Amino acid sequence: MTKEPNEEPMDRALISSIAHSDHPIAAPVSAANLDQLLRRAKLRDGARILDLGCGEAMWTLRALELFPGSSADGVDISASALAAAAEHAEARSLGERIRLHEAGAADFRAAEPYDLVLCVGSTHAYDGLTPTLQAIRQLIRPGGLVLVGEGFWQTPPSPELEAEIGHYPDLAGLLAQAEEPGYRTVYAHTSSLDEWDEYEWSWTGTLTRWAVDHPGPDGDTALATALEHRDMWLNGYRDKLGFATLLLRHAQ
Repeated sequence: MTKEPNEEPMDRALISSIAHSDHPIAAPVSAANLDQLLRRAKLRDGARILDLGCGEAMWTLRALELFPGSSADGVDISASALAAAAEHAEARSLGERIRLHEAGAADFRAAEPYDLVLCVGSTHAYDGLTPTLQAIRQLIRPGGLVLVGEGFWQTPPSPELEAEIGHYPDLAGLLAQAEEPGYRTVYAHTSSLDEWDEYEWSWTGTLTRWAVDHPGPDGDTALATALEHRDMWLNGYRDKLGFATLLLRHAQ
C-alpha cells in the first residue's frame, strides 16, 4: 500500500484499533474474568450502562447479554473502533440496545444517570484515576456502580521505567486512591501474568502481522510501534506493572 503525498500518517487511535482487533477486550483480562466482574454488578432490570473509552465495546456488549433488560451508551474517540463496535453489536443482535458516541470521555454529557459506568484502561481521558472517579460521580444514580481498570506497580520501578510508563501506586495505594472520592470496593480482579502475556503477545503480534501485510509508510509506522511496545514490555514492565479492575459502589 502506498500513500499519496498529502495523506495524513496513521494516528494512534487507528494503530490501537488494529492492535486490539484480535483481543477486543482491550485489557489484560480473560473472557471468563470479564464475565465474573460483570456478573458481580448484579444489575437491575432496565439498567442503564455507560462505557467511557469503550473501544470495540466488548465489555458493554457482554454486559447487555448478561443483563437482558439493560441498555447502554458507548463513548470513544476512535471512529474505527466505534465502527467495529457497531458491527459486533449487530452480529450479536444488540444494535438496538446500544448507542455509540464519537467523543472524548470527558466531553460526554448524560441525559440521565447510569446504574453502571465502565472506564477500563481509559482514565487518561480525565488525567488520572482520582479525577475520573470524581467526574463519574456525576454520571451514576444513587447507589450506582463503577467498573474501573487501572495499573499499579507490583514491585517498585526504577526511576527510568516509571518515567517511561507513568506514576502508579502499589495495589494498596490504588485501592486507597479509588475509595478516597467516596467509593467502596465491592469486588476486584487483579490480572495474572498469563492474562498480561496473552494481551501483550496479541497486541504486538496482531500489529506486526498487519504491518507485514501492508508494506509502505503505514506498515513501517505500525511495525516500529509494535517493536517499540514489545521492547518496553519485555525489557521493562513485564511482571512489574500490574492491572486491577475494581468494582466500586459510591457510598451515598
